[in-house]
Amino acid sequence: MATKGNTGDNRTRRSFSIFVLFGLCCFFYLLGAWQRSGFGKGDSIAHEITRRADCSVISNLNIETHHGVGVKNPNDLRSKSEAFKPCDDRFIDYTPCHDPMRTINYKERHCPPNAEKLRCLIPAPKGYATPFPWPKSRDYIPFANAPHKSLIEKDTQNWIRHEGKVFRFTGGGPQFPHGVDSYIDQMASVIPLGNGLIRTALDIGCGVASFGAYLFKKNVITMSFSPRDSHEAQVQFALERGVPAFIGVLDTIKLPFPSRSFDMAHCSRCSIPWAQNDGSYMMEIDRVLRPGGYFVLSGHLEEEQKKIEEIAKLVCWEKKHEKGEMVIWRKRVNNDHCQERESRVKTCESTSVNDIWYKKIEACVTPYPKTNNSNEVALFPQRLYDIPPRISSGSIHGISNESFKEDTKLWQKHLNGYKRVNKIIASGRYRNIMDMNAGVGSFAVAIESPKSWVMNVVPTISKKDTLGVIYERGLIGIYHDWCEAFSTYPRSYDLIHAHGLFSLYKDKCSYEEILLEMDRILRPEGSVIIRDDEIEVMKVKKIVSGMRWNTKMVDHEDGPLVSEKMLFVVKQYWVVGDNNSPSSR
Repeated sequence: MATKGNTGDNRTRRSFSIFVLFGLCCFFYLLGAWQRSGFGKGDSIAHEITRRADCSVISNLNIETHHGVGVKNPNDLRSKSEAFKPCDDRFIDYTPCHDPMRTINYKERHCPPNAEKLRCLIPAPKGYATPFPWPKSRDYIPFANAPHKSLIEKDTQNWIRHEGKVFRFTGGGPQFPHGVDSYIDQMASVIPLGNGLIRTALDIGCGVASFGAYLFKKNVITMSFSPRDSHEAQVQFALERGVPAFIGVLDTIKLPFPSRSFDMAHCSRCSIPWAQNDGSYMMEIDRVLRPGGYFVLSGHLEEEQKKIEEIAKLVCWEKKHEKGEMVIWRKRVNNDHCQERESRVKTCESTSVNDIWYKKIEACVTPYPKTNNSNEVALFPQRLYDIPPRISSGSIHGISNESFKEDTKLWQKHLNGYKRVNKIIASGRYRNIMDMNAGVGSFAVAIESPKSWVMNVVPTISKKDTLGVIYERGLIGIYHDWCEAFSTYPRSYDLIHAHGLFSLYKDKCSYEEILLEMDRILRPEGSVIIRDDEIEVMKVKKIVSGMRWNTKMVDHEDGPLVSEKMLFVVKQYWVVGDNNSPSSR
């Protein structure tokens, strides 16, 4: 008779064997992506590997007795869900909360009611190909992935050229007539780019995000946004290039960021009426700028120049540079320089500056934090590991200096466990990564690499507002409610990470809605890692059995007796016209 200790050892060995088996399985499956040229020539290879890869073996988990989860009928969780059908071909570029056909505030978020939500899988266009690895993707993307020629047809733009089976980005256009590098060099003569002081930037009305793409060379990560146009998929091009971007507009609603997020904000010919609405647009930029941060404005400003200058003085910005069409201001480092503004403009309520989700922009200035330090954060990359000011000041209840350090160590351990299963996580295959419930950003810190970037999402229903901490670490992120669609195009992300997300939302909206949205924004052959309590992972696994996902449920790194489990996913490659059900794969 086996002893209790031997049983535990057997479980550990079995768990390790599952790790190895799944790792080998998915490694060879995903290897198909590397064999493809970037032109779609290997599509048949990807189909065959998807068909043969047995990454969907259910682990031998005894959910009747594990951890007291109290499942009445475990077979209900093991059974397969109804198969989801492909959406109609016209939904290839479906953006639910940014439908340009809606007439009321169509450029701002306007999500469909529940009765109008699609319950199907968004197809990829024919010939869809794995994007080129960074940095080649900065300048080239497969034409089949975003086959839209409207920008090319504008002869004066010169942003993008169609060359055979690829789009090529010129690094020019009306925003940068002498090229992006020359434009950035002009800025760098005033703003200390490249020394770690300026790490996070915001690009307003970004076009195809060439500004953010080239700033990577200065070790600056840029959050770019532009409206969902009726015919120009500019944000889609940006994400295909491997550049952080989302669909958005500076209009009546606050930007989805906390106060004091960015080291720099930029607008070149972005058509924002800065002088209107009592200066509220510039006050919103002031809200999201870190003390000492810079605002760069370029383009034809003659008609508004005088009024813009008045508002800049009102919010207490110091002009640092003016040459040609470019003006650069710097936000003062603390309130000592801005005493007179208190009597000239309304000060925002301190409780409202981070209360932003669907909240109206206000014509008020954001108060400075109470600190004598002229520079809140360390230089990058030291910012990743130093205690962020929001934590050291005790402003986030429940997160101490010690727990922050432990969280950083823990996620390095978790990532090492992920790499044992999905062996190409750190290879550069996954450029665009999303963390759907990012906490203080430690997963992004663990995976930090020039080969990738992470969109850290802090759900609006989270008990702790940690997005400010994420920015203080030199990372980027956004607020979002996962009961709604994300502000992006389909096929935006290569790897999606979801820790504790389903436990967070189990009483808020259906898992099916969240999973269909994950599928919408995940690339073909992209990967998902879901980490949650065992019962929630089993619920998810049942639903995704009806999706075109290959899955494997895996024990916690510390063994099968830990209640937290992981579900590893690889999305199958399929395109418009592949209407066979996932169960037939």
